Amino acid sequence: MFKALQNPLSLLGRILLAALFLPAGIGKIAGFAGTVGYISSAGLPFPTLAALVAIVVEVGGGLALVFGLATRWVALALSVFTLAASVSFHAFWAVPADAVMVTQLLFVKNIAVIGGLLTLAAWGAGAWSVDARRA
Repeated sequence: MFKALQNPLSLLGRILLAALFLPAGIGKIAGFAGTVGYISSAGLPFPTLAALVAIVVEVGGGLALVFGLATRWVALALSVFTLAASVSFHAFWAVPADAVMVTQLLFVKNIAVIGGLLTLAAWGAGAWSVDARRA
């Protein structure tokens, strides 16, 4: 049964992972000044450049996941990006006590997303992808 569902589940998994990144990247475009301010408030250097990189990674990476284009490399890049964002913006160990629960939940959710991305990097996009058509 699972063999027959492998390709549709792979496509659905890629779309659902992209559903995390695409809206976030589009939101950064729509609220660019606010994004730069938020990055700056976290104390990161070059906030404008960081916002531009985040947009390219989230929108470009999200679209690449949907289409299954360079999927393994994109999944690895998104994993690194997600880990960096988690440490920078969801540092539950450094927030006031009343914010720990939500911040820790966001951090752990991102770690789970990284797990899904690493699985995608390991196994590839599946047959319903640009990668498969190129092979």
